[in-house]
Amino acid sequence: MRTPLIQLKGITKAYGSGELMTTVLKGVDVTINRGEFVAIMGSSGSGKSTLMNILGCLDKPTSGEYRLLGRDVASLSRDQLAELRRDTFGFVFQSYHLLAGVSARDNVAVPAVYSGLSRAERQLKAEQLLTTLGLAERLENKPNQLSGGQQQRVSIARALMNGGEIILADEPTGALDSQSGKDVMVLLTNLARSGHTVILITHDPKVAALADRRIEISDGLIVADPGPSAQAAVPELPAKPHGHSSLAAELFEAVRTALGALSSNLFRAALTLLGIVIGVASVITMLAIGNGSQQEIVQSISAMGSNLLSVHPGAPNQFGRRTTSTLVAADMEAIKELPNVDAVVPEIGGTATLRYGNLDHSPEINGTSADFPRARLWPLTEGTFFSEADEQSYATVAVIGKSVAEVLFPNQDPLGKYVMVNTNLFQVIGVMSAKGASPWGQDQDDVVFVPYTTGGLRLFGQQFLRSITVSVSDVAHINDTEADINRLLVARHGGEDFQIRNMSSIIDTVSATTQTFTWLLGSIAAISLLVGGIGVMNIMLVSVSERTREIGIRMATGAHTRHILQQFLIEALVVSALGGAIGVALGLAATAILGAVGIPVYFSLAPVLLAFGCAFATGLVFGWLPARKAAQLDPVVALSSE
Repeated sequence: MRTPLIQLKGITKAYGSGELMTTVLKGVDVTINRGEFVAIMGSSGSGKSTLMNILGCLDKPTSGEYRLLGRDVASLSRDQLAELRRDTFGFVFQSYHLLAGVSARDNVAVPAVYSGLSRAERQLKAEQLLTTLGLAERLENKPNQLSGGQQQRVSIARALMNGGEIILADEPTGALDSQSGKDVMVLLTNLARSGHTVILITHDPKVAALADRRIEISDGLIVADPGPSAQAAVPELPAKPHGHSSLAAELFEAVRTALGALSSNLFRAALTLLGIVIGVASVITMLAIGNGSQQEIVQSISAMGSNLLSVHPGAPNQFGRRTTSTLVAADMEAIKELPNVDAVVPEIGGTATLRYGNLDHSPEINGTSADFPRARLWPLTEGTFFSEADEQSYATVAVIGKSVAEVLFPNQDPLGKYVMVNTNLFQVIGVMSAKGASPWGQDQDDVVFVPYTTGGLRLFGQQFLRSITVSVSDVAHINDTEADINRLLVARHGGEDFQIRNMSSIIDTVSATTQTFTWLLGSIAAISLLVGGIGVMNIMLVSVSERTREIGIRMATGAHTRHILQQFLIEALVVSALGGAIGVALGLAATAILGAVGIPVYFSLAPVLLAFGCAFATGLVFGWLPARKAAQLDPVVALSSE
């Protein structure tokens, strides 16, 4: 004796617990051999549909033993049961259970997706099955474009896609007119004659009469069963189609399915994208503005010289009692002798009134030395700077800034001209290059440079210096030079009545501060990206709820847990990636517009990659929960969802 195809012993099924527990099957024993055409009859509520769900591995019994070809079904994992449904069973449901937004051909091809067939192979076989069932002209029609009988034939074709060794038909004629019902029964009878094992669930005696064996069930018990027929020779079924299922192929199919699902509801997809788009665009724009402001401030300060030490009179931390009578020219000369000192520039100054012809102007007057342009990296555009000889001879020569030249000498060459500074005549020998506004908004070009000796004697009436600026040769040792200057001046002055500012340290501090501000802007923008991610999760949870029946159909046709997980997770990732790409484009466009209107912006690849990466990660994180919920659904519960 060959092993029976199906063997049930003492199968029970109960729902609920305690006083609310309802027992639907109460110890069912059934044996079915290969090739039989069996009808299981019973009235509504008799337990026949529950029995079919257990036979088709859509549901598990509460107790009892179910063996399929001698294999204990209870020992199989969730994915092994999915493989059984894929390779062994074909389902024909009363309500058809077709995917709504998919063509007849693609509906039939669904089981082959999970058996690893290529798209071309499964499309070809689906066409052959539909043509055999008289639907050659309806390949591209969606379910709502087909009659009930045509939809049921599509359902039968789907059941045969992976071989359909066992066809489980649950009230296959219940929703059809009489003629369509007869046609469907002819198809099922022919399948039984060709070697398929057909198990028909029905309440109609006329339909049951077409089967070779009729089993009656009432109140969860088998009340009539002639027993299995003798195991006669059964026609050999065609080989089951199997392909090579690679991860890449699975992911490609999941992406294709995700795009199809999104395109079927474009408005909702657009709303889902919106949060991600706004978040990514905001992050890119905010970081560009922050980095642009940082660059502008640091460049402005750096333009003053990152290798400079600035010595000012007055003891440290005594801002309210500063004095200008502690630094002298001798201090400057002493500092020149220290190692790592490239140039030493004294400064003494104030404001004065300049007159040329009938034009007056009151710029800042800066008395300095011949090394000023080299120390401050500030070149001239016209003429020359004064020399050490000019300093020693107290020469009345002046070098003017661009703003002064534009005010006093409009449309004229200022070189060689004489200007009255208070009551002294000074000859203009040079014009500085344009410097622009300082980080504090001061016009740096509204200045006149004169030898510090001349300024101290003729303009300000003092020999004390306002400051001494030291340019170092090696910035790496600027802190050592600062310490040397401090020791030198303490020894000369008998105490610390001065302050030293390290421009390199100031630049580092400003850079760190502006970097913090930039990240603050980016963090604020990232909140919108987080909100967008929560929106993705909400929409995906709604999508899972709306598509529960689709999930049940895919599980019934052989989808593993990972297939469902991949499908919904990739949908979330596709939404996030697409939203990220659009957000990047909008963010770059907004950055370009802001730059065009004069707002300082700085574009770099890092914020773009950061924003897009965060969008992708958002889809992964917030898509996981809905995807996991979908993958953990019970097939029979999912199929019964409205």
